[in-house]
Amino acid sequence: MHVVVIGGGVVGVTTAWELSRRGHQVTVLERHGAAGDETSKGNAAQRSYGVVYPWADPSMVFKALPWLVQQDRPLKLRMPPSLAAIQFMFSTLRYAWSPGLFGFNKRAMLRLGSHSRERFLKLENELNLKFDGAHKGLLHLASTPEELEVHRGTHRILKEMGVASRLLTPEQVYEAEPGMARTGPLYGALSYDTDGTGDCHLFTRALAKACEDKGVKFRYNVQVEQLTASSQNVEMVVLRNERGQTEALAADAFVVSAGCWSPELVRPLGLKLPIYPIKGYSITVPLKDPGKAPATTIHDDNYKVVSTRLGDRLRATGFVELAGFNRDIPEARIATIRKSVESRYPGCADLDLAETWTGFRPMTPDGPAIIGRGPRRNLYLNTGHGTFGWTLAAASADVIAQVIDGEEPAVCLDAFRPGRYQE
Repeated sequence: MHVVVIGGGVVGVTTAWELSRRGHQVTVLERHGAAGDETSKGNAAQRSYGVVYPWADPSMVFKALPWLVQQDRPLKLRMPPSLAAIQFMFSTLRYAWSPGLFGFNKRAMLRLGSHSRERFLKLENELNLKFDGAHKGLLHLASTPEELEVHRGTHRILKEMGVASRLLTPEQVYEAEPGMARTGPLYGALSYDTDGTGDCHLFTRALAKACEDKGVKFRYNVQVEQLTASSQNVEMVVLRNERGQTEALAADAFVVSAGCWSPELVRPLGLKLPIYPIKGYSITVPLKDPGKAPATTIHDDNYKVVSTRLGDRLRATGFVELAGFNRDIPEARIATIRKSVESRYPGCADLDLAETWTGFRPMTPDGPAIIGRGPRRNLYLNTGHGTFGWTLAAASADVIAQVIDGEEPAVCLDAFRPGRYQE
């Protein structure tokens, strides 16, 4: 069967790999000149299988509102807000206050996260991919007694779900992270013992090469303009090719993995996908003194910044900002990220020399990704992963390939069904 995958980020490329290894002929369409050049390029470097959680978190609603006007806080809203941003925020509130929905979605995402870890390990055993990958865990710090209590509640859920985790004392944190300064506030940490790290951009490029070696065809610098469909099937994709010419490409099945650009492709077919481009920022810098750097991934709850060791580099990421597709990088955002790194790991790198990045995470208002069959028999979706695309890529690729082949998916997809926003 010939399958067209729309989107060459980590989710699309991993989907292409899974379909190819099942014997399908696969064509990947990507608007950039190479794989992984959009959201996958400079995102947070942790594969946080145990940390996955829904965006619509009722416990965060009243905490988050004051953050909008505090400089170093993680949530930002561009003023004046657009209609799309306002609609997305109100949808988030509605889902956050839906009884029982957060717990249902969180458990579904944790199950998908656990499956993703298994699939990543299998894939890494099959292929010798170079992407600074490891599975040495993640530490979520607690800078206040209140945050430590939140970690205790999370730890109970993780134990219930069979996810390996431990509550650490401050001394245990410093033992695990000898480079961490002892000057910042610290009441302990929640250790996600089996979480991973890795450079998503390097992984996507390396896996794309492995896909090509198996016969997957990648077409870069093409703009998908339309899915042409009958009442039953998608018949072809209309695209503008590398030479600027309009072209129609037929296939047996189509997978939309176009991140924030997915909604416009399926809207004419009657499917509403309320994906919003949540903006994030990162810095990447060579280490100056590795002994003073993180040993693995550190989530600093004080600034809501994640710092990850990538070989001889450091990647630090922060902020969720509702600003549409604005690509500006305000110095204040980068200053906050630098401040977090310097407070915990002073002297580990010359942060003034850091490479900066901004990108858009395809967030759904309730939180889970959109995975499953679309409004036509041969249309499938694997998109809307928000901040967890890197983390969940391996699992979501596996289960969408199972759905395409008519198999029972390894993880229940009720929380991820594409049609849930029409209900």
